[in-house]
Amino acid sequence: MAPSLKRRRFSVGNMEQYQEICCLGEGGFGAVFKARDRETGRAVAIKHVDPVLGSVHREASMLEDAGRDNPFVIAFHGMARYPDSVVDLRLVMECGGQSLSHVLRQLRLRPAGALPLPEPTVCAIMRQLLMGAQKMHDNRVIHRDIKPGNIVVSDDFKLIKFCDFGLAMHMNARPPYNAAGTRGYMAPEMLLGKRDYGAVVDTWSLGCVMAEIITGRKLFQGVSDDDTDQLRAILYVLGAPDETTWPWFSSTEFATNEMPKHAPMHRHNFLRMLFPDTTLSDEGFQVLSGLLTCNPDKRLTAAAALKHPWFAKNVYAPEQPKKEVPWPKRRRIHALF
Repeated sequence: MAPSLKRRRFSVGNMEQYQEICCLGEGGFGAVFKARDRETGRAVAIKHVDPVLGSVHREASMLEDAGRDNPFVIAFHGMARYPDSVVDLRLVMECGGQSLSHVLRQLRLRPAGALPLPEPTVCAIMRQLLMGAQKMHDNRVIHRDIKPGNIVVSDDFKLIKFCDFGLAMHMNARPPYNAAGTRGYMAPEMLLGKRDYGAVVDTWSLGCVMAEIITGRKLFQGVSDDDTDQLRAILYVLGAPDETTWPWFSSTEFATNEMPKHAPMHRHNFLRMLFPDTTLSDEGFQVLSGLLTCNPDKRLTAAAALKHPWFAKNVYAPEQPKKEVPWPKRRRIHALF
């Protein structure tokens, strides 16, 4: 069903009430700053979306929908702009902490022993990410750019939230869909040009994140910056699919035109060699391999992954984050999209 056009209403404040403190990060669609609300002293994150590259109204809609009854998505407070500007709107959001990519980078710099992380910690992180993804997908939103840089964490890993919904899409949008995301975390079907992919592109990305949490490094790293090289990096680890594992693959342009140009690709899966049982138990590996399944029809959904015995075995339960108390409503504008 195509998404219905409906009028969205967002609260709009004055940028002069915020004091920007520092830049938290820059991405393809803009920059995010940490700021302080001069009235309340509350810390917030303010994102400036480059109007040439993205739509602040679209991202606000995605963030609002994905975060509905979902404590694992960064809270959206509204928009703000300077009084002399009509179009330069900023997103005002919860300031959720450091990015997971920053935390992993710091761990890599510590003495030997900081990585790999203990398996119960990995399990606790993945439980929260999968719970957030399940609720996000229940709310009919696909993130499409899940990676450590778009996940914020507390120092003790007990509170974890998704952020940056600039590439998100509604599931009820009709295909064809464009490829979107960061290449190192993109699902094979998206790299192969499939135009009607589903929410399991996010669970593939979560599998990549899980592998990176354990080792501190990207699992699939293409040598050159193109989709075919990224696919080769994936298949080098997981093996080339055949008619029994993924029938659709053999009819793709990559399989018919690109693979014959290179030495024959093996069909053996080396993932377990990279994550031995001294690092990851059989139950944990089953979750990892289920998320990193090339065939999207056989890949674990977030809901299915959460039912796995691994999460029952590792009984450590992270603190359940609570949604922030809603901010007072300010003057509102309408946006139609």
